[in-house]
Amino acid sequence: MFGARPPPNASPAVALRPLVNIARYISSKMDGADVGSFTHSVTRIATVSIALGIAVMLVSFSILQGFREQIQGKIFSFGAHIQLSRYDNTNSLEVAPLSEPDLRQRLGAYRQVASVQPFARKTAIIKTTDEVLGVVLKGINEKHGPNSMRQNMVDGKFITFTDTAASPDIVVSRKVADKLRLKVGSEALFYFIQQPPRVRKFRVSGIYQTGLDEFDEVYVLGDLRQVQELNAWPDSLVGGLEVRLRDFKQLDRTFDQFYEELPYEVRVEKVTDQYAQLFDWLQLLNRNVIIFLVLIIFVATFNMVATIFIMILERTKMIGILKALGASDNQIREMFFFRGVSITLRGLLIGNAVALGFCALQYYFRLIPLDPENYYMDRVPIAWDPTMMILLNVATLVASGLAVLIPTYLIARIKPMVAIRFD
Repeated sequence: MFGARPPPNASPAVALRPLVNIARYISSKMDGADVGSFTHSVTRIATVSIALGIAVMLVSFSILQGFREQIQGKIFSFGAHIQLSRYDNTNSLEVAPLSEPDLRQRLGAYRQVASVQPFARKTAIIKTTDEVLGVVLKGINEKHGPNSMRQNMVDGKFITFTDTAASPDIVVSRKVADKLRLKVGSEALFYFIQQPPRVRKFRVSGIYQTGLDEFDEVYVLGDLRQVQELNAWPDSLVGGLEVRLRDFKQLDRTFDQFYEELPYEVRVEKVTDQYAQLFDWLQLLNRNVIIFLVLIIFVATFNMVATIFIMILERTKMIGILKALGASDNQIREMFFFRGVSITLRGLLIGNAVALGFCALQYYFRLIPLDPENYYMDRVPIAWDPTMMILLNVATLVASGLAVLIPTYLIARIKPMVAIRFD
């Protein structure tokens, strides 16, 4: 049967049929033969284990990736990827100005640079009828494209820039607005400590919220020309430039280039150094999730090993008969290997359907909310990364396939005469 040659009068299709097809055929029939047996129950458990494992991995990774992208997006909206400013011996947020046209011309030679936004900072004290609060006014403009802070707006509208004069609009954070009892349309006096002292009246045009205290408790956004007028700077001078790259993965390489090639008086700072604690925290989350994924794959593959062991024990008599008919150990091993792969594929199919369905519901309908005070966002985030989803499926399939091979080596120790009498 297994080891014999086909009869002389067999058709060419039968004569050329690979022996491995016989192993697949018997493997496919084993599923129906298992109904009502203990093996059938164990097979279902193994399928559910694979399905739950891949579903949990896909959902966990999608949430983690979404969480990381949300946090990084909030950080990049304030500081881009690289910040350029002039070296200063003091630790003040107010630094000596840079010549924007000269530096922008140099940055235009780098292909990896996507956009460049000028800024300037000015410390101030806000005084309302009942409250006083120290803040940093960050001057920006949109001459070279929309500012990324627009994505954090929760009320009102962004600053309205004009070509003729500095805009009196400001955007405050939700925390600052609550502390000073400000709302959209409110006016507030800003006192600037300089010689001579200056006072400006601004109008709140909008309110933003990032959930990150590093920004929400400190910064107020305004027109860059307001800061230039307060410092008596011409339009060509700015406090610094925020450089956004086309690919965040090029950050370290681009930083090294800037450090070596830009003028010596220009300070080059990476966003990962400016907010090192936040990025270290995200990196720690990545490590924890990797450990978590490895443990889930291990549990799923362990269940698969146990399932194949039980299948072999329940089919000891069948194995003995097949050996007596001329089947080799490798041919019988292939039967159980295909059976294990079939269970794994079924589990992967179910698990992917469950995971993608859950992620789609959360992504479009925002079913699970979060407390922004603790999680920096108001809902569980979902990120779609097809490449990583495929890699997780392939890793699970490969791990399960290798695990299935372990118990199949028990087949070589089964003796036909003993197995046929096995009960």
